[in-house]
Amino acid sequence: MTAAAAVPAAAAPGPFVGPLHTVRTVASTVPANGDVNPYGTALIKHSDGKLRRGDILVSNFNNKKNLQGTGTTLVEVSPHGKVTPFARIDARHLPGPCPGGVGLTTALTVLPGGWVVVGSLPTKDGSAATAKAGCLLVLDRNGRVRETIAGHGINGPWDMTATTHGATTDLFVTNVLNGTVHAKGGIVHKGTVLRLTLCAHGKDQPPELVSTTRIGSGFAERTDPNALVIGPTGVGLGRDDTLYVADTLGNRITAIRHASSRSTDAGTGRVVTSGGKLNGPLGLAIAPHDEILTVNSGDGLLVDTAADGHQLAFRTLDTSGTPRGAGALFGLAVDRDHRIVYFVDDATNELDALTSP
Repeated sequence: MTAAAAVPAAAAPGPFVGPLHTVRTVASTVPANGDVNPYGTALIKHSDGKLRRGDILVSNFNNKKNLQGTGTTLVEVSPHGKVTPFARIDARHLPGPCPGGVGLTTALTVLPGGWVVVGSLPTKDGSAATAKAGCLLVLDRNGRVRETIAGHGINGPWDMTATTHGATTDLFVTNVLNGTVHAKGGIVHKGTVLRLTLCAHGKDQPPELVSTTRIGSGFAERTDPNALVIGPTGVGLGRDDTLYVADTLGNRITAIRHASSRSTDAGTGRVVTSGGKLNGPLGLAIAPHDEILTVNSGDGLLVDTAADGHQLAFRTLDTSGTPRGAGALFGLAVDRDHRIVYFVDDATNELDALTSP
């Protein structure tokens, strides 16, 4: 009797960005009012109201005069490049407080029921000296602001991710204004990560904030004449409830365990990786197998890092400016089904995509 041939073990999957080598422009993100400097990027997973499954929401941080912290618009972009306005937010007609007004940041997510949450870190004239605490703005599926979430430790909400379990959603928000304006460019170690727990009340009533917990603190932050403020930026939640944080000034990625359940402050967390191809990581997204995708503020690279800290691969996304790609990249979103990484390019005011050839 002839023994059956041994079946070779399945090869371990390569890096998520392994087959992705092509950068293509999807569309301009400049709306009719001329807002520029796209920051937040969120993939829409379910159609509801104006929201269309597979489209990408983008928030703008600057107005048409290129003043930072004054952008008021969200645009919706289809994978084929069709652009439609989703919201233009008037700071004079908000349903609640938002200290300083409206300047939409990288903090952007879409919750079940079509609720869109976006961060605001506003200024009066584009300068860090006039930056105020801001808030989180909650919009319905048709782009109307229905609620503001201010206070509770929110102070310059810079980026955000979310996870939902039944009727409860946890928002994880980085904050970058704790002591930075007063320090006038000096580095302070007061950046925080908050977990805000919301309870859903159906499609017609905005979710209600039920608790706030500080789960991270001590991150380096400072004001900057070009970037307005630099501090902890991208956040992404892994499958094991580990929250990964892009510590921009620390040039590293850190991890906060038990992010959804912890009741204590983990400080800056455990260092996952630092240095290497990282160069001031900003936006962060989680790919399959808990690979951590980050984009650099210093050189236009995307870096793919394993959860164990090994930097697996990198791709050049932007080559403009001197040094190349500096300051061009912020938010990114992963379409796992189609293996696409969407990202905004501030240098060109476009939504782009990293895809296979």
